[in-house]
Amino acid sequence: MNVIETKINDVLIFEPKVFADDRGWFMESFNQQGFEQALTARGLDIPQFVQDNHSFSKKGALRGLHYQLNPHAQGKLVRVVQGRAWDVAVDIRENSPTFAQWVGVELTGENHKQFWIPAGFAHGFIALEDNTQFLYKTTDYYSKECERSIVWNDETLKIEWPVENGLELLLTDKDKLAPKLSEADKF
Repeated sequence: MNVIETKINDVLIFEPKVFADDRGWFMESFNQQGFEQALTARGLDIPQFVQDNHSFSKKGALRGLHYQLNPHAQGKLVRVVQGRAWDVAVDIRENSPTFAQWVGVELTGENHKQFWIPAGFAHGFIALEDNTQFLYKTTDYYSKECERSIVWNDETLKIEWPVENGLELLLTDKDKLAPKLSEADKF
């Protein structure tokens, strides 16, 4: 497994080894020992995953920026198994030197990349193809009481969403009406 560091130390991109031949391909999609070694080598905490989620999105679906507060803050290991998405993690830890900075990565069913987003980060993505399927491993259970969001296009964050010409964005009212980072609950 190849580990790619990002401009935010806690956020990592994992590229599993894919073994392909004329029949198709095989990959180890998750290995606890390898994941722990990658985090330990960088002085990061080792999470325990407790829940897996699977989402399906149409092209233009924009989900986020979502997070959960303590005591149910969630770290997420995410990947796209079909389709293509632009995935973003935003540091919302007020005392962090990278507060309000973001990292984005294109995840596809073909590139097999996985994105580690620790607790203390808001997460969002836009589906760039129809039938985009996301898998999430989370470090805590869903909690409606702890669930929060930040508006996806907050001008202070300057997230570079790849909104292609003519791409119709599909958002829930909750995501359209989410507060700006300056008004949102933070860590």
